Amino acid sequence: MKVLVADPISEQGITLLRDAGFEVHVETSLPPERLKEIIGEYDALLVRSQTKVTAEIIAAAGKLKVIGRAGVGVDNVDVPAATARGIVVLNAPEGNTISTAEHTWALLMAVARMVPQACAALKAGKWDRKSFVGVELSGKTLGVVGLGRVGGQVAKRALAFGMRVLAYDPYLSAERAERAGVEVAALDRIIAEADFITVHTPLTPETRHLFGEEEFARMKPGVRVINCARGGIFDEQALLEALDSGRVAAAGLDVFEEEPPKDFTLISHPRVVATPHLGASTVEAQENVAIDVAVEVAHLLKGEPFKNAVNLPSLAPEAAAQVRPYLGLCERLGRFAGQLIQGRINRVELSYQGDLAELPAAPLTAAAMKGLLDVILSEAVNAVNALYLAKERGIKVAEVKEEQDGYANLFRLAVETDSGTTSLAGSLFGAGEPRLVAIDGYHLDVPLAGHLLVTQHLDRPGMIGRVGTILGGAGVNIASMQVGRQAAGGEAVMVLAVDEPVPPPALAEIARVPGIDAARLVSLD
Repeated sequence: MKVLVADPISEQGITLLRDAGFEVHVETSLPPERLKEIIGEYDALLVRSQTKVTAEIIAAAGKLKVIGRAGVGVDNVDVPAATARGIVVLNAPEGNTISTAEHTWALLMAVARMVPQACAALKAGKWDRKSFVGVELSGKTLGVVGLGRVGGQVAKRALAFGMRVLAYDPYLSAERAERAGVEVAALDRIIAEADFITVHTPLTPETRHLFGEEEFARMKPGVRVINCARGGIFDEQALLEALDSGRVAAAGLDVFEEEPPKDFTLISHPRVVATPHLGASTVEAQENVAIDVAVEVAHLLKGEPFKNAVNLPSLAPEAAAQVRPYLGLCERLGRFAGQLIQGRINRVELSYQGDLAELPAAPLTAAAMKGLLDVILSEAVNAVNALYLAKERGIKVAEVKEEQDGYANLFRLAVETDSGTTSLAGSLFGAGEPRLVAIDGYHLDVPLAGHLLVTQHLDRPGMIGRVGTILGGAGVNIASMQVGRQAAGGEAVMVLAVDEPVPPPALAEIARVPGIDAARLVSLD
C-alpha cells in the first residue's frame, strides 16, 4: 500500500511506516491541483495543518482509506466529505498535550507579570520598574473552559500554583471533577468569578465567538484571558474593545481567526502577548504526533484495531475490548437482514439486551448498519459512512436498550420496509460464536456463517423432503437444518446451512413448491 506525506512531519513517523512495509512518498507544499492529480494513487494521506484536504480532493481519492492528521485539530480536512466516502480521519490528540498545556502556562505567566513588555523595554535601554507591576497567581481563580486532555493538564498545574480552578465542560462529571481537584461551574459563573480564563475546546459552530462583546462585558474587571486552542473562540474585535476599555487587563493568544493574520491591530496591542500558533511546537510534540498518527494509520491499513478516529465512535481501550467480540454478531445479523428483506427501508430499530445493554451502542449500531446496507447499495459501505448513507436515504435508525430476556446477550434488529417488517435476533455463544436465535419470532439456533437457505412455509409433512430433493438435484449438500414453528401445521421458518450457494434455478424451483411462501439465499462469508 502507498502512503503520501503531504506536510513535513518527524522522520520517526515516516520510518515507522516504511518499517511496517508501506511505500511512503514524501511530497510537501503541494498545490491543490497537484494533490488532486496524484491522490488517486494512495491508500493513506498524512498531513499537518498546511495542506487543505477539500471535498474536491477527497472526490479524486479513489483508493484512499485513511487521512491522518499529525496533531489535534482537523479544521483543514473536510471530515463530512471523507465520512460520506467511507474514509477514516485520524488525529493525534495526545502527542502534543503537554506542549500545549505548557505553552498555555507560558502565556498565562507572561500576561500575569508582563514579561515580554518588560523585556522589550529593557532591551530598548529603559530601566522601568513602575510600568510592569504584575499580579500573583496564588489564591486567584482560574476558569478552564474545556477540561479535556490539555485543559486537564492546565488545571493540574494551576493547583500546584495554589489557584482555585473552576471548570466548564458539558461532558464533565462531578466525579471526574472531584478526582481532578477542580470545581464544576457553569460558563456564566466562570465569566463572573474568574481572574484568569483559558479556553481548550475545539472550534465548532457552538464555540465560535463563545466569548463575544456580552461575555467580555460581564467579566471581572482586570481579568486575563488565554487562547491556545483555536482562533475564533474569542471574538477578536470584541476582545480588542475589552482591552481598550480596561475590562480585560491582558490577553495571551497563540491562535487567531485568520492564520497568518492580515490585520495586526489586536496582536500589536500593548497588553497582548502573542505567538504564531506555537502550542505544539516542541521537539517532543512533533515527534510524538508523527509517531502516534503513523502507528494508527499502520494499524488501520493492516486491518488491526486502531484509535483516534474523529469520524468513528471513540472508545477507551477497555470499552473497545469489551465491544469488539460483538461487532461481528451485529454486522452479520445486519448482512442477514439485508438479504432477507424486500422493498425500500424506512426504519431500523436496534435493540440491545443483557451484557450488550451495558456497552456503548454506537460502534455496534455502525457495524449492523454496515452489514445491512453493504448488500443493498452499490457504493462502498463501511462503519465510517454507514449511518451517513442511511440518513442520506431517509432511513430512520433507533437504538433501544432493554432488560435481559433469557440470553446473557441478545441483539435484535427490526427492519421496516414498505413491504412489511422483518425481525432478527442473534446472540454470542460461549466461545464467541455468533448465532441466529430468532426470525420474526420463530426460535432457531443457527451459526451465522456460510451459505444459508431460508424458507417461510406451512408446516406440512414432506416439505423438508421436497426442498432436500431439489437441492440434491442441483448438487447442493445440506450441512445442517433448523426449523422454527409456533404450532404444528402452522406457519414455520426453516434455515438450511448448505456447503455452496444454491443456483438461481433451484432457488426459484423451491419458491414454487406449494406451501412455501418465500425462499431466500443468505451468504455471510
